[in-house]
Amino acid sequence: MSDYLLKALAFDGTIRAYAVDSTETVAEAQKRHNVWPTAAAALGRTMTAGLMMGVMMKGNDKLTVKVEGNGPAGPIVVDANARGEVRGYITYPQTHFDLNEKGKLDVRRAVGTEGMITVVKDLGLRDYFTGQVPIVSGEIAEDFTQYFVVSEQVPSAVALGVLVNPDNTIKAAGGFIIQVMPGATEETISQLEEKLASIEPISSMINRGLTPEQVLEEVLGAGNVEVLDKMDVSFQCNCSKERFGNAIIGLGEQEIREMIDEDGQAEAECHFCNERYLFPQEELEGFIDEIQSKS
Repeated sequence: MSDYLLKALAFDGTIRAYAVDSTETVAEAQKRHNVWPTAAAALGRTMTAGLMMGVMMKGNDKLTVKVEGNGPAGPIVVDANARGEVRGYITYPQTHFDLNEKGKLDVRRAVGTEGMITVVKDLGLRDYFTGQVPIVSGEIAEDFTQYFVVSEQVPSAVALGVLVNPDNTIKAAGGFIIQVMPGATEETISQLEEKLASIEPISSMINRGLTPEQVLEEVLGAGNVEVLDKMDVSFQCNCSKERFGNAIIGLGEQEIREMIDEDGQAEAECHFCNERYLFPQEELEGFIDEIQSKS
């Protein structure tokens, strides 16, 4: 079954919840970038968070998440929108380490424990909304928990997980975000805290075959979940040859002539999906004609 995400409420609307199975989405990114296991877990967790944060917005709104730690994997960049589409890359995808002391992929070591998480939201207005918080652990989920509390003033619990097969393919990926709304009782909050402290990892739940509905029932209790929306999610990149062509035109006539003289062609590669676009000499000469016609 294809990946999908749930938006839900619980406890008379005082708890807002999101859950997603992102296995195929993360698998697509792993395949496109040939990501090794530790880096795949870091990228997959960030993409999963991006998916859930994206659908918190409306219409054509979109956001960019950047995780910039001091670890060897380098910055992670993820774009997501309100339609459940996401794309992302990690700067050094062939980053991998032995399992950590808990027997898990050592994401903290790959990402680093110092740095910043930045979220830029494009809400279709003249100005962008930017939130930025320091990395607190490098494990990604804890860092996004901190982001919601500090930058958006919403007490939240974020769980993100990725399991990787021995051949580097993605076995399971998913996540949930639980947010406390005004009016939540101390009893409800205590009940949630107790459950979150004892619950199994989200990657294990997805690997066991639990659906996003069942994940939320595990966290919030059977019968407490009121599903508001269910939507498909996927890896989608909006790059195109036309976009790259316009970018080349923007470089100007002199630089395009240098491309022709040096290489006889130009090649562009998208950071997000690794798609390559070739511009032979005749196309580059056409760009020059276009520039001259407008001057």
